[in-house]
Amino acid sequence: MEDKSHARLTRDGIRIHEDQDFAGMRAAGEVAARILDEVAPLVVPGATTEELDRVITEKVEAAGAKSATIGYKGYQHASCISVNHVVCHGIPGPKTLKDGDILNIDVTVIVDGWFGDTSRMFVAGKLGRKAERLIQVTHDSLFKGIEAVRPGNTFGDIGHAIQAYVEAHRMSVVRDFCGHGLGRVFHAPPNVLHYGRPGTGPVLEEGMFFTIEPMVNLGRPETKVLADDWTAVTRDKSLSAQFEHSIGVTADGFEIFTLSPGGLFHPTWGG
Repeated sequence: MEDKSHARLTRDGIRIHEDQDFAGMRAAGEVAARILDEVAPLVVPGATTEELDRVITEKVEAAGAKSATIGYKGYQHASCISVNHVVCHGIPGPKTLKDGDILNIDVTVIVDGWFGDTSRMFVAGKLGRKAERLIQVTHDSLFKGIEAVRPGNTFGDIGHAIQAYVEAHRMSVVRDFCGHGLGRVFHAPPNVLHYGRPGTGPVLEEGMFFTIEPMVNLGRPETKVLADDWTAVTRDKSLSAQFEHSIGVTADGFEIFTLSPGGLFHPTWGG
């Protein structure tokens, strides 16, 4: 959908939204985050990812929203569910979750024309120590990036904050995928890289909307896309984790549009 509002574009092609647009993003983000809250109790050993997706599809419809992913470039599911060494864009299917599996569930909804996009990690059963550490570092790296969001900073500042934190914990940031602008469109400028140098890239301005969604691997950063043309996995089969929020730049910082209503954004052990 083309954004036909009168909001201006920066020289980098990034849309600057109006004050009233924040309300639309808030509503869309809340629906997406609430659906993930409601799915959390269903992530257990023995569940299948296609069952989880079916519930998500029903909840999107019940909320009076529309799935942004069903029909997107031929994709036919209301969520991407990425298990263990799947980095992103995992397709829901009949595979049964096992005890200790970790999974990212990514949901994007459209509410009154606005896109709410968020993902978070879940655990089926008992969590292993390495997986727990990976999830914690990935979660915290997202918030390191968010803390760099304020007018006058750059997108390089966001990427550097994430990269420095992750690499200090001897993990790696995936470089093949990135965050993106959104609003009344699913994907728009800029590309939000989760690595970079301070002071580089476009300057943040009030009214920019975008996602920050770092993917972090226990092993090396390289990925490959499987024959289905969607599923991205770690080349070395190491575990991968991801968290995603939709963000708006405010006059003095940021607003997170996709906060969990139930405080469930971080899985199982607080935070």
